[in-house]
Amino acid sequence: MGQVRKWSVKNTGGMKNKIKVFNAKILLFGEYTVIFDSKALTIPYTYFSGNLSFIGDNKYTNYDKAIQSNRNLHLLLDHFLKHEPLGERCSLDLKAFHHDLEKGLYFESSIPQGYGVGSSGALIASIYDRYCKTPVIARDNHSIQQLKEIFSLMESYYHGTSSGMDPLNCYIGQPLLFEERDKVNTVKVPNPKNNSNGAVFLINSGSPGATEPLVKLFLSKARVPDFKKKITDTLIPLTNHSIDKILQGDLLGFFDKLHELSGFQYKYFREMIPPDFLGLWNQGLETGEFYLKLCGSGGGGFLLGFTRDYSVADSLIKDSGIEIIPVFKNVNLKK
Repeated sequence: MGQVRKWSVKNTGGMKNKIKVFNAKILLFGEYTVIFDSKALTIPYTYFSGNLSFIGDNKYTNYDKAIQSNRNLHLLLDHFLKHEPLGERCSLDLKAFHHDLEKGLYFESSIPQGYGVGSSGALIASIYDRYCKTPVIARDNHSIQQLKEIFSLMESYYHGTSSGMDPLNCYIGQPLLFEERDKVNTVKVPNPKNNSNGAVFLINSGSPGATEPLVKLFLSKARVPDFKKKITDTLIPLTNHSIDKILQGDLLGFFDKLHELSGFQYKYFREMIPPDFLGLWNQGLETGEFYLKLCGSGGGGFLLGFTRDYSVADSLIKDSGIEIIPVFKNVNLKK
């Protein structure tokens, strides 16, 4: 553990005075398939969040982590400077960014890195919010698509390539439906019902995942015609139908599709599922009391779960010595 110290930095440099917090995100559906233009559905997740900050006289923080964050942001700035057109395309004030870094700027975040909940997305969103000279206002599909392209460029530093979906969701802070390559809109997920025990939850695998190598693995497998056919003919329709069903409130149909989707990932995405959780994943498929799926690229981080009865799922999973984290509970998943 690093030391917790006061670090006196009073000059806020080029930053705006107002401090804005950016929440984590959860990709409910669309991991990997979005590469082949499936639908995708993301939601903000307020349990974790982060914001750009200086360590002031009256603020306590983990000093070592703050220093490391500052160093990492210097590397990000170097990337922007080496790719000058990127900074111009995104309309970033890199001089102000550099000035603040010299004064001790860092990203204070509770979002775990490599867990599929948008740690780099929240960071990129915060940098764009603070240092974009002419920010795009998210008014309609066209402007949201512009933001997505900008965030794709900015976040590529972390993943080699980026869809821009994570920082877009963190920046806008609303559920987003991605349809095809050039259509993005805010949506409303059906409201929770207080008389139900249904829930969406996370399971902590205990170790981070790595997005870039797993995406490369998926793309290499997708070059095999038989595997790609399974993706296009089976997984993409399952993903699209799951999204349609949950947005329509047809939750009986939703669980039918979710069972198939979870089974498909269990069979064909073994490399993306942490080995210690294969048994639990299969238990959900066999009992029907809960279903697991990847949360992001997988390999570690969080797994995403759905259940009609949270108390039953919680009991079954805790019997395996695993703790679950509710994303939202009391959702009417029994219709």
